[in-house]
Amino acid sequence: MTHRRALPAVHAVAVPARVPAAPLQAGETLVFTDGACLGNPGPGGWAWAVPDGPYASGADPATTNQRMEITAVVRALDALTGPMLVMSDSTYVVNCFRDRWWEGWLRRGWRNAAGKPVANRDLWERLLQLALDPARPVRFDWVKGHSGDVMNDRVDLLATTAASTQRGTAGEHFEG
Repeated sequence: MTHRRALPAVHAVAVPARVPAAPLQAGETLVFTDGACLGNPGPGGWAWAVPDGPYASGADPATTNQRMEITAVVRALDALTGPMLVMSDSTYVVNCFRDRWWEGWLRRGWRNAAGKPVANRDLWERLLQLALDPARPVRFDWVKGHSGDVMNDRVDLLATTAASTQRGTAGEHFEG
């Protein structure tokens, strides 16, 4: 169930959102994502937000941080249309696409380089379906977490709030 409420203010000195490594392309939507977990495993939360645009968060009572990081991206890609640039502080997510880990996983029948089953395969399968759709280009870039980046700090707050309250929120105008 989605609840709308005002977001608490971030009380740290904030720096502007990090400029992506590659400039935003024409028609591309910039979206920030984050996942959080209170304990690992434990209650978790995920969040995504477009600067000055829509946002959403949600919760899972028993999960891991990595599952929430992937879920945040899946939920953003499910909710938004068109080309996208996803900014994440998860090297797990970003490296999968930057270093093309997914190609090896598919080639090896969903086994990692060590020959073990790929963790979180259910979420990765959905994310690959969305992110590799040739009709909608999706790029990924990394932003350092807890570094004062305004948008990263805001989605972190949304995700940690969802994890602690076990309630999500959504809206049409995210003020980052």
